[in-house]
Amino acid sequence: MKLQQLRYIWEVSRHGFSVSTAAQRLHTSQSGMSKQILALEEELGLKIFLRNGKHLVGMTEAGQAIMKTAGEVLQRTDNIRRMAAEFCDDSSGSLVIATTHTQSRYVLPPVISAFIKKYPDVSLQLHQGTPHQIAEMAAKGAADFAIATEAMENFSDLMMMPCYRWNRAVLVPRGHPLATLERLTLADVAAYPLVTYVIGFTGRSRLDDAFAAQGLDPRVVFTAVDADVIKTYVRLGLGVGIIANMAYDAHRDSDLIALNASDLFDYSVTRIGFRRGTLLRAYMIDFMRMFAGNETGPGVEEVIQCQSQSDIDRLFANTVLPELNSMPDITQ
Repeated sequence: MKLQQLRYIWEVSRHGFSVSTAAQRLHTSQSGMSKQILALEEELGLKIFLRNGKHLVGMTEAGQAIMKTAGEVLQRTDNIRRMAAEFCDDSSGSLVIATTHTQSRYVLPPVISAFIKKYPDVSLQLHQGTPHQIAEMAAKGAADFAIATEAMENFSDLMMMPCYRWNRAVLVPRGHPLATLERLTLADVAAYPLVTYVIGFTGRSRLDDAFAAQGLDPRVVFTAVDADVIKTYVRLGLGVGIIANMAYDAHRDSDLIALNASDLFDYSVTRIGFRRGTLLRAYMIDFMRMFAGNETGPGVEEVIQCQSQSDIDRLFANTVLPELNSMPDITQ
C-alpha cells in the first residue's frame, strides 16, 4: 500500500467520484490514477468504489470505512509537512480561506490587509461559496479555515470558534413610512414586500424564525446572496430590505435609511472553523487571533487545545461575544 494510492482515492471521493477531475487536481494522468486505484483494491481484496461500467458512482460500505482512515493518515502526513515547514521558516507558506460573500466583502478586508502586511511571504487564497460548500472545504482539508454564520455545525469534523455576534438592519428609501415610526415592530416590517438573503445565507434562518414565532408570514419577493444587490432592488422600490448591519455604509448608502432591527431578531454568531486534528502553523493561529478580535473572552490558544467541539462550547458558555461594530481596529 502506497501513500499516493490513499491520496488518489481521497481526491476521487472529494470530487464526485470523477477520476479525471481528481487527476487534474493532482497533476497526474487519469489512466495512471485508475490503475493505482485498481491495484489498491486488488491488494486489499475488496472494492472501495461502486462502478457503473468504467465509471465510479459511489463507495462500498468497506470503502467508506477505509476512506475515513485514509483521511486521518493523509491529515497526519500533512501535519508532518506543516511541522517541518514551521521549523524551516515560520513566516512563509500558504493560507486558504473559504467564506461567504458577506464576510469577504464587509468583514475580512481589514483583517486580510493587516495579515498580508505582517506576513508578506504567505500566499493567501480566498474562496467564496455557500455556507455548506465552504464548511465542506474545511472539513475535507481543501481550506485551512471556513468562516461563516450558518451550516458549519452540520460537519462533525470541524472545530468552530465563535468570534463575534451581529444583527440586522431594515433598509428603506428616504421618505418611506417605516422611517417615521418611533418603534419598529416585526408586524410593521411584514406589512411590506421584503428583499433579503437567500435561505442558508447570512443568518437568514434567524430572520425566518423571528417572523414565525409571532405568527407572521411575510412576503419575500426577492432574494440574493449579495447585500449590494439587495440594496439595488430596494432603491428600485421592489420592497423593504433586510441585510446584515455590517453591510450598510452611511456614506455610500446615503440615499437609504438603515433602521436598527436588533430588538426584532436574535443575534447571529459568526465562527471560524478548522478541521479537527489539523496542525495550525503560527501564522494561521495569528490569523485566527486577528479575525476573532476578542480581547476579553477565551483566546485562540485555548481553543486549539480543545479536543472536541463540546469543549469549545463549554469554554465560551458564559462569554458575551463582541458585536461586530465594536470590534477593535486591527489596522492601527
